[in-house]
Amino acid sequence: QVRLVESGGGVVQAGGSLTLSCAASGRTSSFHAMGWFRQAPGKEREFVAAISWMGGLPYYADSVKGRFTISRDNAKNTMYLQMNNLKFRDTAVYYCAAPVGEATASGVEYWGKGTLVNVSS
Repeated sequence: QVRLVESGGGVVQAGGSLTLSCAASGRTSSFHAMGWFRQAPGKEREFVAAISWMGGLPYYADSVKGRFTISRDNAKNTMYLQMNNLKFRDTAVYYCAAPVGEATASGVEYWGKGTLVNVSS
């Protein structure tokens, strides 16, 4: 069993920054990569970013490239999402997910409960 717990969401003004964390527990060593998805009100869940536990380049959705940075701390089994220059359209519930093989939710077996990011204009 794998447990994913997100934290760090909140309210921020446009142009501001937030850092999300995802603490993972359980058999996370079996996952090649983990990632972040988000779901805005009335919209489908979409891919944001993913990173491999074993090294290798992270990858991002075009909508967040250059503004968001995904990272991990293997010793703490924790993944992060540093979000800079936030825009109103970034408002969503952000979910931690594993495993993430492609930039889609296909293949994801585990989800966190999500953390809300609310960007005020």
